[in-house]
Amino acid sequence: MPGIRAAALAAFLLPAAAPAQELPVVKLFTTGGTIQSLGKDRLKLAEYREGRIDGETIIEAVPEASRLARIEVEAISAVSSTRMGAEQGLPLARQLMTELERPEVAGAVVTHGTTTLEETAYFLHLTVRTTKPVVVIGSMRPWTAVSRDGPLNFLGAVRTVLTPEAAGKGVLVLLNDTIHSARFVTKRHTYHIETFVSPDVGPLGFADADRVVLYRSPITRHTADSEFDLDGIEELPQVDVVYGYQEASRAPIDALVKEGAKGIILADGSPAYRNAVLEAQAAGVVVVQGSRKGSGRVVLSDRTAARSEITADNLHPQKARILLRLALTRTTDAKELQRIFNEY
Repeated sequence: MPGIRAAALAAFLLPAAAPAQELPVVKLFTTGGTIQSLGKDRLKLAEYREGRIDGETIIEAVPEASRLARIEVEAISAVSSTRMGAEQGLPLARQLMTELERPEVAGAVVTHGTTTLEETAYFLHLTVRTTKPVVVIGSMRPWTAVSRDGPLNFLGAVRTVLTPEAAGKGVLVLLNDTIHSARFVTKRHTYHIETFVSPDVGPLGFADADRVVLYRSPITRHTADSEFDLDGIEELPQVDVVYGYQEASRAPIDALVKEGAKGIILADGSPAYRNAVLEAQAAGVVVVQGSRKGSGRVVLSDRTAARSEITADNLHPQKARILLRLALTRTTDAKELQRIFNEY
């Protein structure tokens, strides 16, 4: 497979395309989002509800990608990322694993809206058991924009899939020529192109004009090394996030417990939360302490450990929610859950 990938990358730099039958296959899974959205005109950068393009249109617009690989398309959904969840994520993960088992498939690209892209990417990072590259992309500007970023993100993703060093690094996220690990990446700006960053640790590499360069690998557990198994799972436990702030009421925690939540992620806390958390734990709800700050670890102290509290390490609350949903399919033991948060 490395030889095939190297040949395909060489074809990208040469005037003549390689015979199609000699090229590896890259699967393109589409889910919707800005990258597939249409606006009324080329200057509509923030309003684009005029329909969506399909995966074939993306491929046709970037013929350079077809010189590198035979690209096969599979549509999962065509929705805003705020409507994505386990209903789409579970079949997407399963279809990825099925397709990546084919020897001729070098890896996969997944399109996604940027608002919750990091959540789906991390879910795939935890559940798709493969060493082959999976690259999740989106765009900050619609397909019709005067300076759309989707096509270059797509080309960069195909090039990354075909880069031998990308194998075994888990699910990757690529926008603005920058390659991040799904474990650490987050969206930090509402509309700038350079919105995706990896606080504390930085990106893994870059899809530069001459070649794709990767400088390091994440050492947290993921993909082929993951203990999470989706066999027989049709839905995931309900886990919600409660945001901490001055003078916060305990009402959200009480309401979520009443609604049947199996877990709650606290994005910081409030004095009013203390008794509500104790009552939630007594009712069997798992509570994980996270942070709203966007950077840094939530440190496990002797006091918090004695209270059977679980800390989210440096996972942002929305990602801690993803991990807890999967962890609860295996255990509710506090020590085991803390191990999982430490390892993933």
